[in-house]
Amino acid sequence: MAARAWTQTASGLRLRVRLTPRAGRDALGGIRTDETGRSRLLAKVASPPVGGAANTALIKLVAKALGVPKSSVALVSGDAARVKTLEIAGDPDALEARLKALIA
Repeated sequence: MAARAWTQTASGLRLRVRLTPRAGRDALGGIRTDETGRSRLLAKVASPPVGGAANTALIKLVAKALGVPKSSVALVSGDAARVKTLEIAGDPDALEARLKALIA
């Protein structure tokens, strides 16, 4: 498996994402490592990057995929960038297991 795009925190996971807006459908992809060695989870959403629509769609997508409420997923950096960091509240081990299963 590729390098991890997340780190465990005391309250959940910190997830690094590379978002592609205006895609044909909402989907989570695999892990990609950039030229600096940083790994990111690939995500696509159909929403455009206007008025926060793509960020909202990303939060909804990640929450649904990990089985947590949308209120448990917060955008902590990258509001207007393709590379974003999300904080996901919950049991870190359980969240990590779900994420690994999604990208396997």
